Amino acid sequence: MSTYRVWMTKRVPLKVARLPSALKHHRSIATTSRSPAAIVSNDFRETKSPPPSEFIYGAYQKVGGPNAKDVFRIRIPTFASLEAERAHRKLHHAAALRWLGYQGYNNEGAGGHVTVRDPIMTDHFWINPHGKSFSHMKPEDLVLVSKDGEVKEGGNMHSINPAGYIIHSAVHEARPDVVAAVHCHSVPSKAFSAIGCKLEPINQDACRFYNDHGIYSGFGGIAFNPDEGQHIADALGNTKGLILQNHGHLTVAKTVDGAAFLFGAMDRCIQAQLMADAACAGRGTKTIKVGHEEAEYTRKVYNDEMIYIMFQSAFEDVVKASNGELPAHVQGEIPRP
Repeated sequence: MSTYRVWMTKRVPLKVARLPSALKHHRSIATTSRSPAAIVSNDFRETKSPPPSEFIYGAYQKVGGPNAKDVFRIRIPTFASLEAERAHRKLHHAAALRWLGYQGYNNEGAGGHVTVRDPIMTDHFWINPHGKSFSHMKPEDLVLVSKDGEVKEGGNMHSINPAGYIIHSAVHEARPDVVAAVHCHSVPSKAFSAIGCKLEPINQDACRFYNDHGIYSGFGGIAFNPDEGQHIADALGNTKGLILQNHGHLTVAKTVDGAAFLFGAMDRCIQAQLMADAACAGRGTKTIKVGHEEAEYTRKVYNDEMIYIMFQSAFEDVVKASNGELPAHVQGEIPRP
């Protein structure tokens, strides 16, 4: 079997400065050869149990009273085989990339990458080919990569973004529950990442990320060094999203649909916070925050199935815009009742 290997795949030891015990659970200090001590966000893996790998369902509440008739509901499907699940992940991966392209996230040269864990070889993932337009992606264009950075036969034998491999391989290794990860550069997130703060619960949508995202404040240059990927994975912890200081943002989920939806949602929440903060600065006021209990409740509504559902209108748009290039379903996809 022929393979290609991306460069800089050798892992180097991660040097972590020891902290006084009183600070151990609040933050860790990571160092790289490129940057001085970099403060990394809360280490959620020390303070919280790992996220479950199983889907969390239950996005809908029944309405209409006890005599209401059953209606069709969008659900995360089941599959007749792992091969069918692979085909479904690749179809939705390609569709997510097209949607990101339509939203303008592919307009910064060859930057930006989306990865999806393979359901059969779970230490491998699929990634978009380097330098190819998101807006025309098809399942057969996706590249299969091993945990060591080798491009494998069975996928598109095309080069990949080395920084994409470095970042995403570390995230997938650290988070067995994560099926998909999305990272692109947007103007709002690049501006927000220079401020050094998290999203605040200033609206319902921002509550999706309340106490469920981190900040990586140790930018060490383009992620060609494996320890940079490890630092990013550490800062992500067990959360669904990460602000990469002086860089952009990243989101993860158990479906590529969910990860893509969260990426766009986080970007729009970032833009809304920048606008609200600017307006308040001009008026000499402060933004009004959602209360803790209400923000927690709202965040929990957006479970794995809900964020999958939230992307399906975008998936439908992409399929219809493809003029037959992308199907709506794959063989072996079984609707969940």
